[in-house]
Amino acid sequence: MNLAYFYRQLYQWWEHNKRELPWRETEDGYRIWLSEIILQQTRVQQGMEYYHRFIERWPTVADLAKAGEQEVLREWQGLGYYSRARNLHKAARQIVESAPRQGTKAEGQSLFPRTFEEIRALPGVGDYTAGAIASFAYNMPYPAIDGNVYRVVARLKDCAEPFDSSSGKKLFHRYIDEMLDRTNPRLFNSAIMEFGALYCTPSLTDSETGACVCERCVIKEVCKGYAHHTAGLLPVRKPRPTLRDRYLNYRIYLSGEKGELHTLIHQRKEKDIWQHLWEFVLEESEQGVLPVKGQTRFVDINHVLSHQRLHTRFSVLYVEQLPSIEGYRAVPLASLDEYGMSRLTLKALDQLRATAGLRPL
Repeated sequence: MNLAYFYRQLYQWWEHNKRELPWRETEDGYRIWLSEIILQQTRVQQGMEYYHRFIERWPTVADLAKAGEQEVLREWQGLGYYSRARNLHKAARQIVESAPRQGTKAEGQSLFPRTFEEIRALPGVGDYTAGAIASFAYNMPYPAIDGNVYRVVARLKDCAEPFDSSSGKKLFHRYIDEMLDRTNPRLFNSAIMEFGALYCTPSLTDSETGACVCERCVIKEVCKGYAHHTAGLLPVRKPRPTLRDRYLNYRIYLSGEKGELHTLIHQRKEKDIWQHLWEFVLEESEQGVLPVKGQTRFVDINHVLSHQRLHTRFSVLYVEQLPSIEGYRAVPLASLDEYGMSRLTLKALDQLRATAGLRPL
């Protein structure tokens, strides 16, 4: 590949098409690290709200380290993949505990690690995330690799090796490392990621004209996928695992007068989905969701995770007195916002509150 031509074309495209994003306007390692963790498995538009929320509440890594885990999980509600939030908080504390004492908040911003090895050692940070942070924050010559980059490189190289397989990851890393502009790694990584996000997208069809966007692509002259007419078939993933079906029956017990209702919740401690999050009384069944009795108010929601398909029923039961169930605590219904809950649970609560003609939840 003619790398000089590739860089020139890619950087010109970047200058005319890049989005203005807050984490691109800083070289603060903490803020860049935060954006990278939030944007894992998350679209930019959704992640933006969470980024601003975290920065406003915890402007430095020292501020985040002082927070309680439940505070962090509550702010993360709705993003899913909650291990990211737990690792984020754990890493913040690790950074502060291993750094020299600092006297002010402004100094606290300098606590964030400044070498690839130190960044890579943080909980929840792998090689690719560490490379992205080192590149964007400190302009170090490490590739930043996400799904958009895999797609662009697969098409440039006409590579049909599954990029998410063990051998594929090694191959693609070698390809990307060979392409990396070591003089301007920050610019290169930003540009190629943005090109994949905005132009070299999964669909190569122009939404307005219906034409193939490859025909007017600025780097088509060095793209083997374009030359071989295979771009639309790339990248290739390894076969998806079979989803495991689970049937979860939640009971939302309510007791008390209107405005002073209490309910039962407990915190998930086992190594399973939603670890450390809170949920209502749960009974898991083997064959299907359990039937409801009488006029019980309920909603059914199917929810798909990476390896599981959840069939859930949330039933509301008004009782004179809350039952005593080991491991569960009684809390005011109005205080549920203080407890981190899964996106599924929040969705169920929204649907129950919106049900016409029924008592407000």
